[in-house]
Amino acid sequence: MDIVWDQFLTIIRQEVGSRVVDTWFKVVLLKRWDIILQEVYLEAPNTFVKDWLHKNYLTLCQTHLARLFKVPVVKVIIYAVNEACKKEPAVVVIDPEANKGEPQLYKPAKVISFKRAQVNTGYSFDNFIKAPHNFLAYAAAQAISEKPGKLYNPLFIYSESGLGKTHLLHAIGGSIKKQNQKATVLYQATDRFVSEFINAVRLNKVHQFEEKYQSVDVLLFDDIQLISNKGQTQEAFFHIFNLLHGAHKQIVFSGDTFPENMNGIAERLRSRFASGLVTNIYEPSLETKVAILKKKAELSNEKLDDDVTLFIAQQSNSNIRDLEGAFVRVLAFASLTKQSITLELAHKVLLRVPAIHKKKLIDMDTVVKTVNKYYNSSKKELCSKSRNKTIALVRHIAMYLIKHLTDKSLRDIGLFFGSRDHTSVVYALEKVERYKKENTQFNLELRHLEQEILR
Repeated sequence: MDIVWDQFLTIIRQEVGSRVVDTWFKVVLLKRWDIILQEVYLEAPNTFVKDWLHKNYLTLCQTHLARLFKVPVVKVIIYAVNEACKKEPAVVVIDPEANKGEPQLYKPAKVISFKRAQVNTGYSFDNFIKAPHNFLAYAAAQAISEKPGKLYNPLFIYSESGLGKTHLLHAIGGSIKKQNQKATVLYQATDRFVSEFINAVRLNKVHQFEEKYQSVDVLLFDDIQLISNKGQTQEAFFHIFNLLHGAHKQIVFSGDTFPENMNGIAERLRSRFASGLVTNIYEPSLETKVAILKKKAELSNEKLDDDVTLFIAQQSNSNIRDLEGAFVRVLAFASLTKQSITLELAHKVLLRVPAIHKKKLIDMDTVVKTVNKYYNSSKKELCSKSRNKTIALVRHIAMYLIKHLTDKSLRDIGLFFGSRDHTSVVYALEKVERYKKENTQFNLELRHLEQEILR
């Protein structure tokens, strides 16, 4: 069991990054595998961690554990210590033939119907913490949930990662669905849309692909910037957008920048993104982060002293996910060691986490600058679509060093290098590993670069 769990953590670390593993999964135990019922039991240290895993990572757990236990379907049951499991989670059907032959770390769950791809009801307007940095986006989201297709259509919400865009998209979908059970609401991650389109073209099912999207009443499109530099996919999406918009169906986008500043996206698409209401979420102030922590503690039935709350808020950057991660690390440590949450305990937990210091000291730009200086290349070249062998190799080296010297996930790295998908990063890592085994001089160069970056 321990071997399986270690393998699972390795896969998760590759997929979503070390910070997520250190924050959420390292405090969880794989307690039992029922081979007859094909059920996996995971024990969380408290209800906060249990609820967070169930809301955010259940599908990921089901996908990877099914693969590791070599079965097509598993039930993952997450429970807190000394708590009986009250409700079994829904089963995700794993398709062993999905994406056969493609270089992926795992085979994703097959979307059987819209019910499998619907909104996450764990994200709602009730548990979204309203503050000055997100008030306009929140107000617009709530307004269109009351009158979908009639007010701001499309709605475009942009911000840096981890500030609440995805939460609002799910809250809109959940609210509309609650008011009208017959409404077809689809939340779609852009990278999944791209994969679906590629498979539709490959299997000659483009017509069915278009019919699926034309039948929705509300389309929630997350991380739209990932459609950049994908001409055929943009063409397909342009057609879908026009049909839905013309039928007064509600469309909501999220992205990491203002539509007009998006590179690699056709002008006619950018103009449509900006044709409705465009709003952004700013970075929260320290006071806002303190308020968010107090609300999180209240929801978890925990009491945080003001000095502890302020300290945790000061340790995280502007990203709300980082803030929640810092909070849960303190909460989990206190629960596991049966201690009260004090300022001393918070210092002990947060100031000893290497990922925090590493993130402050080394970022992707630092790695790329060092690599470019050594090989006399430029960031523009590395982020371009150039297939020049020399540029491609330098790009692979930079990706390899970022993965090994920072806590960035495969997705983060792919986005940094011109919105590439995670499979491109996996290919780069594997290629560099092969070169290391075959070429002693290459190995020495990598070590030299690593020392320069660490210095």
